[in-house]
Amino acid sequence: MTRTSPADSTAGAPPPAEPAAGPQPVAQAVAAAVAWLRERQDPAGWWKGELATNVTMDAEDLLLREFLGIRGAGQTEEAARWIRSQQRDDGSWANYHDGPGDLSTTVEAWVALRLAGEDPQAPHMVTAARFVRAQGGLGRSRVFTRIWLALFGLWSWDELPNLPPELIFLPSWFPLNVYDWACWARQTIVPLTIVSTLRPVRPLRFGVDELRIPAAAPRPGRSRGRLPSWSGFFQRTDRVLHAYARRPVRPLRRAAMRRAAEWILARQEADGCWGGIQPPWVYSLLALHLLGYSLDHPSVRAGIAGLDGFIIRERTPDGWVRRLEACQSPVWDTGLALTALLDAGVPAQDPAVLRAADWLLGEEIRVRGDWAVRRPALAPGGWAFEFHNDTYPDTDDTAEVVLALQRVPLADRGALDRGMAWLVGMQSQDGGWGAFDADNTRTLCTKLPFCDFGAVIDPPSADVTAHIVEALAAEGMADGTACRRGVQWLLAAQEPEGSWFGRWGANYVYGTGAVVPALIAAGVGADSRCVRRAVRWLQRHRNDDGGWGEDLRSYVDRAWAGRGASTASQTAWALLALLAAGERDETVERGVRWLCERQRPDGSWDEPQFTGTGFPRDFYLNYHLYRMVFPISALGRYLGGAAL
Repeated sequence: MTRTSPADSTAGAPPPAEPAAGPQPVAQAVAAAVAWLRERQDPAGWWKGELATNVTMDAEDLLLREFLGIRGAGQTEEAARWIRSQQRDDGSWANYHDGPGDLSTTVEAWVALRLAGEDPQAPHMVTAARFVRAQGGLGRSRVFTRIWLALFGLWSWDELPNLPPELIFLPSWFPLNVYDWACWARQTIVPLTIVSTLRPVRPLRFGVDELRIPAAAPRPGRSRGRLPSWSGFFQRTDRVLHAYARRPVRPLRRAAMRRAAEWILARQEADGCWGGIQPPWVYSLLALHLLGYSLDHPSVRAGIAGLDGFIIRERTPDGWVRRLEACQSPVWDTGLALTALLDAGVPAQDPAVLRAADWLLGEEIRVRGDWAVRRPALAPGGWAFEFHNDTYPDTDDTAEVVLALQRVPLADRGALDRGMAWLVGMQSQDGGWGAFDADNTRTLCTKLPFCDFGAVIDPPSADVTAHIVEALAAEGMADGTACRRGVQWLLAAQEPEGSWFGRWGANYVYGTGAVVPALIAAGVGADSRCVRRAVRWLQRHRNDDGGWGEDLRSYVDRAWAGRGASTASQTAWALLALLAAGERDETVERGVRWLCERQRPDGSWDEPQFTGTGFPRDFYLNYHLYRMVFPISALGRYLGGAAL
């Protein structure tokens, strides 16, 4: 596979003109893709594509089961086979397709394979250990990796940051209270305060000396901070917390542990999960187990059974493999698939459309969650990402569901009205929207030594704000205060070169592909300066093959912004923006042709690249339905919604 490097340029003289993509081949491509999508709709009405991540999910699943005493030989063999299959030639494991090797991911994979009985002298294990040492050894791995090592006596708890469970008592107005963290982070931090307080050690039959180097240097960017800085202050405060952990106020500590356990139990979802995502799920199970909850306790039993429901088993030439999804996205997938069908010209009364709409209506959330801490007077409404996640609906899913459902005749619009009222109420003070909480913008917790992995707050982002602005406009609220403030936020967030940062998708192509249609829907003219700058940015970043792509390294190195191997989803995002801006030039025609020429005989597209984002810089996603729903929408809108 060829990759576009940041030094490659698509600017300059345009390629020779080609005939425009004729309507008939495009219509055939849309029809084939829609047929593929129809075949994969569940009888209940939903779609769910696999959500692929990296092997830390599988390594930590084995480690969790080992710690709980429930690891089976068959599970271990299949997971180990999958982990081995994802190893790179240099011995490392990456966090996304064709990405660079990652130290912490490689450490966890190596330990999991040793747990599975792999010989440390086997060639693939030797090369993995060599990579780890070359990257600085265990001491430079992230805190979460070293917590897993500490659970098995492979790292000292004394060398890990301390988070006291007494945090649970801090009121919501006080700095560093648990609601200052993003929802995914707070659900992870609370159980980890229990785990790090109890400091369990269950030794394994092997060590990790192969991964150590003498006198390992501190992690880059994590050296001891200056005292006048917050980082320096918290690094020194951590020493005080370690000292307090040895001699806590016993009644206060017992009360904090009790309150933390109650907090955890109150947030378990109907399917046994916590937040619908792996990190808070596994740490909540560890915390409850360490507090004495037996494996037969209803909450623990449901949690383990729920994890089993996130397992994917697949037969390969080398045998069965087993991998764990970090999350599942049925509401998101169904909303996008419904929009794609309608964009393709599928009638609103089509049975597939009506089944999807009925299912989405049944997923409306009518209970209060953590979002109400910041918005106590706001009535519940909206939708979440997963099958069962009533505690954490999110604004992005709600906007996409509204955009889909408002195009379908509904006997009762109550769900849409409640969802829109909830969205308006979740607007942050600066006019933008975060994904799960309003005004989750305090950055103090990001300075803690604990926070060396992932986004730990949930500030407004351009892609989420754009989807909500578009939904407001679709619901006739473009002239309302909320929409106007959202538009102003987006205009202020435009990058100097004309793009928008993509928080939840890769990256500037995703952000720009979301914002331009929203601005146009809200009444911003296609000839406005902001839209023309965005159009020129997309035109400059088209690849020579006619498509668009952006490597995930753009989150680290701006030289990669808008650069990367062309993909179906990213090409569709660029086309959606250009089409919304009224473009029908050679750039659009070549993008449409790229999609049509690369469609598989079964109507689908290949896309091994990861184009979804969990945590910028750290954790990425491959939504297997992105390669379908966005091209269908782009091609359908190219044809004016008359493809079928």
